Amino acid sequence: MLCIDKEMFLLIWFYPFLSDALQEKHFLHYMFTALTKSDSFPEFSAVVVADGRQISHYSDEEQVWVRDGRTVYDWTNTPKDPPDSRDWFIHQLKMLSDCTDSRCSELHVLQRIIGCELEKLPDGSENLTVFDEYGFDGEDLISFNYDTGQWIDKNPKAKDIKLKWDHHIERNQFIKYFLSTCVTWISMFHNSEKCFPDVHVSVSKSPDDDSKLVLICLATGFYPRDVQMKIRLNKTNLEDQTSSGIRPNTNETFQMKISAKIDRNHEGSYYDCLLTHSSLTEPVTVNWDGKCFDRGTEPLSRMSRISIAGAVVAVLAVLLLLICWRIYKRCVGGNK
Repeated sequence: MLCIDKEMFLLIWFYPFLSDALQEKHFLHYMFTALTKSDSFPEFSAVVVADGRQISHYSDEEQVWVRDGRTVYDWTNTPKDPPDSRDWFIHQLKMLSDCTDSRCSELHVLQRIIGCELEKLPDGSENLTVFDEYGFDGEDLISFNYDTGQWIDKNPKAKDIKLKWDHHIERNQFIKYFLSTCVTWISMFHNSEKCFPDVHVSVSKSPDDDSKLVLICLATGFYPRDVQMKIRLNKTNLEDQTSSGIRPNTNETFQMKISAKIDRNHEGSYYDCLLTHSSLTEPVTVNWDGKCFDRGTEPLSRMSRISIAGAVVAVLAVLLLLICWRIYKRCVGGNK
């Protein structure tokens, strides 16, 4: 296997990038991937992710769902796992791939994502969404319509599947029940424990412009993941700002860094970092103190001075030995 575990593979497959959220969002996603042929990844993988935190995964070795103990919340009230088994996914994939042997000669991929999302809009209203969607070889395949209880085919390969699945009344009723439970759970989940961000402002030299500095604003340790951050000059947002995007920390919190170039001659200019997060009752402002640490003029530490002095002594000693050796050779040669 590559240097990516099975759960991370699913996250990368379903989330090619994470963008900065404009509104507060919360979600619960069950994600499945089945492969016909792969030397690096498992034949079947599945994970459950809530607000960017993995809370459960399917163990290929034990062939059971396993709760992730490293999460800090009690996940016992989450919806029951979807009923479709590992073998069911692999069977569907082989039917779609026209595979008759136990192992296909070509790589084909069947994906499924089922869950719900809650979006809190700036006006205070909430937008709830539920979905159950399938994809095959990177294209949309079929999706479930919660209101009608029917399937919508999005690919010619899904025509026969729709006819078959529409008649699975018991399975479709469970999917509707699962999605309704998901909405109830996610509505309560977004009011759970939150982590405050730790915000730092620093400055470094611009690598390509001596007349500029790079002002950096770093926020870390916050949860949920949705955050807004801006660098301001005299309380006005700077136009050209670079963002790292929202990234996960190892402790299941998140971090984000933004930067902007500013004039080296910043006297009279007032820079700060403004951050908005759901854990805060009001936005946080962190001011830059105006100090610039120039590594090019950094004074040498005592250990550095000792190291340099030692190196100079060593060089002088070598030169002295060479001079003595030359004198000795000259004297010996002259006496012969």
